[in-house]
Amino acid sequence: MSKRKTKGGPAPRDRPMQQRSVVWMGDWPDDKSLACAGYTTLAHNPEVMTAVDTIARLIGAMTIHLMQNTPQGDIRIKNGLSQVVDITPNRYMTRSNFIRWIVRTMLLEGNGNAVVMPVTSRGFLEELVPIPPAYVAFVPAGLWDYRIAINGDQFMPEDLLHFAANPGDLYPWLGTGYRVALTSVADNLKQAARTENGFMSSKWKPSLIVKVDALTDEFSSPAGRKKLLESYAMSGEAGEPWLIPAEQFSVEQVKPLTLSDLALSEFVKLDKQTVASILGVPPFVLGVGEFKREAWNSFISTTIMPIAQGIQQELTRKLLYSPEFYFRFNPRSLMNYELDELVKAGAEMVDRIAMRRNEWRDWMGLPPDPDMNE
Repeated sequence: MSKRKTKGGPAPRDRPMQQRSVVWMGDWPDDKSLACAGYTTLAHNPEVMTAVDTIARLIGAMTIHLMQNTPQGDIRIKNGLSQVVDITPNRYMTRSNFIRWIVRTMLLEGNGNAVVMPVTSRGFLEELVPIPPAYVAFVPAGLWDYRIAINGDQFMPEDLLHFAANPGDLYPWLGTGYRVALTSVADNLKQAARTENGFMSSKWKPSLIVKVDALTDEFSSPAGRKKLLESYAMSGEAGEPWLIPAEQFSVEQVKPLTLSDLALSEFVKLDKQTVASILGVPPFVLGVGEFKREAWNSFISTTIMPIAQGIQQELTRKLLYSPEFYFRFNPRSLMNYELDELVKAGAEMVDRIAMRRNEWRDWMGLPPDPDMNE
């Protein structure tokens, strides 16, 4: 507090001292305000989490094939390397959970980036260890190069698997994710949920307003008003009419405000559609609209496969030395086919000798039959 006096000198003794007060405003638990306060991560938003989990779950469900280029076409190779990548990436995770972690980290916690450390022994790949995004930092080195710092130790990019989503304009090697585009929409959805919860739990929903003469001592106290309701309003049977004095009472019916009056559902629907369009998922995944098979197959081709191709390309260029080998996800199990379509397509392939009958049975999920080899 400053000790400097004002030019007018000290205040006279007969003048009362000015009282100052401080008002604190906050979001207390007992506060019934509907305004949202605080920061919520995208991982805690139900709509964003549903869309991201759908993408991660589908990519994690696809098998990863180790392919080899041959003069007769590409064939699948099954060896120790393919087993590590497709079945046991590390001692604690399956391939499904491992790929789901990569996709979720890229789209949410990692803000567009996910880092995995390959562990080798005598030139053989033993396991793939996921690095939590809190321990990872990306350090630019010069105009184009960069380093990846893990808990303070710097590594060259070619020594680690760096999966990036939505590359940035300043650093093309660094993913930017979708946090900027989704933040405002997530805040709107959070506010809508807070408004709905506060509205449904609010106690201020009177359906009747009874006007009484407040000058009467009997009606001016809470006990008197309670006695009034017991005497005139609370009848013994349902539908029994009320008999009230016309000079002292006036009853009006009030229609409570509903969520439809607030048009909250329309705004929530638009926000969910915005989240779906940003992340590339069909709106019915978030509960908007009905399921459409064409939209689902388009979702697999335009959203799932581009992310999966980025993962398989990073695995190919960092884990394989021979140009004849590459990794490939198998998306056919994710497509939504009708049974008659599979039968018709398989029959045409077998008739044209482009497919064996046991391969056709594999399409249908049936075991091979030795008689089908003839």
